[in-house]
Amino acid sequence: MKLPFLLPLFLLVSCAPATQVPSQTEVVTAWATSAAQPWLSELFVCANDLSIAVNVTPQEPEIRLRVGEPESLLSTAFKIAEEEILVVAHRESPVQNLSPEEAQALFAGEADPATQVWAYASDEDVQVAFDRLVMKERRVTSYAKMATSPQQMSDILNAEFNAIGILPRHWKTGSAREVFTAGTVPVLAITKVEPSGAVQELIACLQK
Repeated sequence: MKLPFLLPLFLLVSCAPATQVPSQTEVVTAWATSAAQPWLSELFVCANDLSIAVNVTPQEPEIRLRVGEPESLLSTAFKIAEEEILVVAHRESPVQNLSPEEAQALFAGEADPATQVWAYASDEDVQVAFDRLVMKERRVTSYAKMATSPQQMSDILNAEFNAIGILPRHWKTGSAREVFTAGTVPVLAITKVEPSGAVQELIACLQK
């Protein structure tokens, strides 16, 4: 006796519109050194244009951005830009334009003691680049003060009249003066494996 009611119910269900399953957004993990932060911002722009989500994490990122080449490179690396490494002084510093020999001597500790040298930890990418370009086999003086990031270095060089330090050009702001150009180094996007899919698209976008 209940059979006549089954057909209308079946028709009602079969005519209901199918629910669309939203496509999943691809997620790429990325990390950047403090000096390479400007290119991390560019990565977010590329990700937005390509509808890719970026998760920033230092834990084995698929894309790692850095300024200059590492001491040893065991992964795949792609050049996405170039960056100049500068020696910068406070605008009131008596230090004028330096020669390569003078810049090396300054950071080796052979300068006027009234000048306070600032550097980074030896494994920071900017410091690695500077040591390779300027210091050669010499070490930065143990009397140098350590900045934790280019942003902090920039703030110090604009605030302390006797300060002189190392800055990537992208981080040079305010009235601090450039007194020496150490050279130009590549900005690298380093991947754990040969990139494909979303990772490849992001790197291609960064290289434009």
